[in-house]
Amino acid sequence: MNNIRKLLLPLGGPLAALLLVLAVWDCAVRYYQIPAYVLPSPQMTWQHALSDWSVLWIGFQATFTTFLLGFILGAGAGFIFAVLMDSTPGVRSVLYPILIASQAVPVIAISAALTIWLGFGLAPKLVIVALVVFFPVVVNVLDGLNSVDKDMLNLVRSMGGSRLSIFRYVKLPATYTPLFSALKLSATFSVTGAVIGEWTASTSGGLGAYLLQANSRLNTAGTFSAIGFLALLGVLSFLLVILLEYLVTPWRSSSTARRWSRRYWHR
Repeated sequence: MNNIRKLLLPLGGPLAALLLVLAVWDCAVRYYQIPAYVLPSPQMTWQHALSDWSVLWIGFQATFTTFLLGFILGAGAGFIFAVLMDSTPGVRSVLYPILIASQAVPVIAISAALTIWLGFGLAPKLVIVALVVFFPVVVNVLDGLNSVDKDMLNLVRSMGGSRLSIFRYVKLPATYTPLFSALKLSATFSVTGAVIGEWTASTSGGLGAYLLQANSRLNTAGTFSAIGFLALLGVLSFLLVILLEYLVTPWRSSSTARRWSRRYWHR
């Protein structure tokens, strides 16, 4: 019972905030008599979501697949790129300025070129999402690698530590905190990248395509229903990153080792 109470207590604040937003939204629509085509009420939005649930759910699955694959691709590529830049300072001095300059180009501008190069389908959408994740991961992992104490590195080298063991036991743990900070930041932005990819390079249903269709028909209730699903996707992605951080860094949440942690890491 106490464990259930500990799990439910952190949910009280967000649920209360959500209910407050819905109440203010509903009161504003009723008090100012806002037309439904301008701003539908929460009840009307919920009714539309229920009536079109099958289409919205299929779109949610398609957008989630694009987000998840692109997120993994961007995070993995960014981590490997940061490690390579840290191990070869010459490469870092050449590529780091180019990497920073590339962020001045809007993703939506790149999406048009990606559609020309890669065609319509999954590939350009994955690249767009990966680009959103790539830069924060590279910058934060590089900061983590550079934050390692030089005396610690010299001590491990003097004790006969190889380059691989130094990276595994000294440098890699230093990247966890900045890496997960970047992943949390990118989790919600990646949803936006997935929607942009569906706007420019989608041949199948997704929440982005659903939004365009609803806007073209002036279906405001459908638009808000899709926005609600996108908000749910952003929250779920953020929670998945927190869960992964909890599993990878058990020492941050507890001073004692978990019962399954030793067997887990040996596997």
